Amino acid sequence: MRGICIGIIMIIKDITKQEIPGIGNILPLKKNNIIPIKINKTIEIVVVPNLGEVNSHQDNVGIILEEKKIQKILSKRYKNVLITEINSKEDLEQLVKRKPNLVFSGVKYFFFNNRNIWLNDYLEMFAIPYIASSKTALDNESDKNRAKKIMQKNNIRTADFFITNPGEYLKESSIPIKFPLFIKPVTGGDSRGIDKNSLVFNFEEFTAKVLDIKIKQNSPSLVETYLAGKEYSVGIFEDSIDGSLRAMPIEIIVKKNIEGHCILDFDVKKNDEEEVILVTDTKIFDKLSELAKYSFTALGGKSLGRIDIKMDHLGDPHFIEANLMPGLRKGYFYRSCVLNLNMSYEDMIFSIANTGLSSH
Repeated sequence: MRGICIGIIMIIKDITKQEIPGIGNILPLKKNNIIPIKINKTIEIVVVPNLGEVNSHQDNVGIILEEKKIQKILSKRYKNVLITEINSKEDLEQLVKRKPNLVFSGVKYFFFNNRNIWLNDYLEMFAIPYIASSKTALDNESDKNRAKKIMQKNNIRTADFFITNPGEYLKESSIPIKFPLFIKPVTGGDSRGIDKNSLVFNFEEFTAKVLDIKIKQNSPSLVETYLAGKEYSVGIFEDSIDGSLRAMPIEIIVKKNIEGHCILDFDVKKNDEEEVILVTDTKIFDKLSELAKYSFTALGGKSLGRIDIKMDHLGDPHFIEANLMPGLRKGYFYRSCVLNLNMSYEDMIFSIANTGLSSH
């Protein structure tokens, strides 16, 4: 009996010494091992070839996209995200035949068969959702003369102005508004044609700058009363559910140039020399937001945009210009999202896509 007991005890000891084998095919429950359920939507990121330098300006492109980066982001949430390069009318026809749930593009228009085909208006005919605004709204925005007249018609404050070409005003007394004046091209974005000579104080400086814009930009000049106050830009997001507008104001601070003036010119923007900060004064925030929303609506804006505003010497905000296809990289629109909503680049891309998907 004693021998049996000793045997049993030894067996128990042997068993306790053995390690329990690991189960290799069961993964630990970590966040990275949870497979997200993707939304069954097809999004095509539409681009056009750029035969110039990387990211160089193209008249028919409003937003230069980082298409591969955007594809990677959207693929986290949506099942089918493709990059489509349009090279011909046939490519465009194939796009609408596929009827994606959303076309995510910064292209304004294509030039096929000796005519312009505006992408968003073309997609509208086939009830295909897109981001940004229609041709009509983009025309309203890109022509600064038209944009300011729309503001005046809608009782939205903007500086007094007139349009001119070289030789039209032959003496100082014929100029319809008083100096100092600010002069820029009627068309074109990114402050092209704006430099330290855009602020003029006399007739000689006026004629020189108008001629300079005609020669270098091939554009008439928009001449307006100089506004001496602070400069702002207001990002606009359209709500994907109820269509309401969210305004995101930022202040733009520019160092004084050698003449002692703060001018947000082409070189300042190109070299990122300006500082951008959040608008913390609630009264100013509300004033800017209200003017920006009214301006965006008056221009016929859709989905997203940016309204540039400047104060006069009394602190009253004035519409300067608009961009209904704002840059999505590190420009003012993105920075307005970061500062006002603490929104990452990824969140911004998701929000734009969500608004586009909800638009039809």
